[in-house]
Amino acid sequence: MSDSKTPKFDTLRMRPMTIDDFDAVAALQLRCFPGMKPWRRDQIASQLAIFPEGQRVIEMEGRIVASSSSLIVDSASHGAWHDWKASTDDGYIRNHDPKGDMLYGIEIMVEPEFRGMKLSRRLYDARKEIARQKNLTGIMIGGRIAGYHRHADQMSAREYVERVIDKALVDPVLTPQLANGFVLKGLIPGYFPGDSESRGYATYLQWTNLDHVPAHTQQAMRPSRLVRLSAVQYQMRRTPSFKEFGRQCEFFIDAASDYKSDFLAFPELFTTQLLSTITADRPGLSARMLADFTQPFIELFRDLAMRYHLNIVGGSQFELEGEKLYNTAFLFRRDGSIERQRKLHITPDERRWWGVQPGDTLRTFDTDRGRIAILMGYDIEFPELARIALDQGADILFVPINADERQAYLRMRYCAQARCIENSVYAVLAGCVGNLPDVEHADIHYAQSAILTPSDFYFSRDGVAAECEANIETVIFAELDLALLARHRRKGSARNWEDRRTDLYRIRYTGPEGDREA
Repeated sequence: MSDSKTPKFDTLRMRPMTIDDFDAVAALQLRCFPGMKPWRRDQIASQLAIFPEGQRVIEMEGRIVASSSSLIVDSASHGAWHDWKASTDDGYIRNHDPKGDMLYGIEIMVEPEFRGMKLSRRLYDARKEIARQKNLTGIMIGGRIAGYHRHADQMSAREYVERVIDKALVDPVLTPQLANGFVLKGLIPGYFPGDSESRGYATYLQWTNLDHVPAHTQQAMRPSRLVRLSAVQYQMRRTPSFKEFGRQCEFFIDAASDYKSDFLAFPELFTTQLLSTITADRPGLSARMLADFTQPFIELFRDLAMRYHLNIVGGSQFELEGEKLYNTAFLFRRDGSIERQRKLHITPDERRWWGVQPGDTLRTFDTDRGRIAILMGYDIEFPELARIALDQGADILFVPINADERQAYLRMRYCAQARCIENSVYAVLAGCVGNLPDVEHADIHYAQSAILTPSDFYFSRDGVAAECEANIETVIFAELDLALLARHRRKGSARNWEDRRTDLYRIRYTGPEGDREA
């Protein structure tokens, strides 16, 4: 688990910088770059007046913990990139060129106590989004090599940079830049003459915008909306404590974050692993005792979603409301916000063994990578729910499942594949494998987790974007295009949604905003 000294937080928010942030940003700069002169108020005011989109901050509970500054330049005529003062107009960015082709990153700062929480990745991602929106060729940065002063007596700046690239050394600035897709183009002496930490040196790096469409090219290239999905096939095993359970979960979250996933899905009721820590004389009581872990579970996963910059569909967990026991799925967004979806259809065994009650509303959730819905286990076997989710704008169905044997698994697998075909959506199945000896009604598990697509020329040959080996603990990944779904609904070989016979049948349902028809 994470070090207990690591700061905890409730919500992170990235927003545009304002002039009211000046004092906090200047103070942050002093803490991040000791010995360097911080921004002056007139410099920040000039940046905000000229290119407000390029100036961002991240705040935690009202406290600014990271910031980013940038401008646009014409790379062909920008011959002074090797001089920070000239490149940034001494921080005033009056040389910003709205018709330029390259975003120039002036500075990224992260509060020292919050480093390691992927805040810089969020800021780099925001810069990349600006480059895509404005159809720029890429991003260029001149980055300090802030750790060089510790090795300057033993090696040249070139040798230091080469060792950082080879991962023999870690530099607090260059290492995250490389991890965020930037490519080293050169070494710049005298970039920050007064910077004792880097001995004045900086690296010149670029990130290429692969979505860039040259001006002379007709707009025949189709836009894309890529999303990287991942799912855990989780091994059930006896665990001695909630802390050990959390350590296992963090391993998978860390791995998905390293692969820069946008979503990670855990299985339905994978928390029943914690039943191995509970002594109860009947399953119904053990389920209610398991619900005592719900609040620690929420706090753990919210913290991990923010720390690892990852939207997590946290499987499901028992939740008590008064005397009623629900099987509740949780969405933990990477900004710290949380959503709930209660299971709507309860299996006979869930009702008989644990006394689970059904939820009463299907919800869809907006995220930074599209709208999603969560259909747990048995819910995916009812086609009306996926139709309702599509009617509400969902493009991805997350399907946490928990099956005891292969036939139970296949019911959910085949139904999930059918929902993809019927509604032109993606589906992500995440299931449990392994055994829990002596844990009644949660003792054996079977799964073959998968990321599924519609079945047509646009998509995977067999409608399977990624798939686990059966009954093996692992993580799967797939990068899919949400724009293809909209195109398929209009132009696919079969257009199930468009070709519905609403003159013969309709779905009337009660949603969060009242009664609707789909």
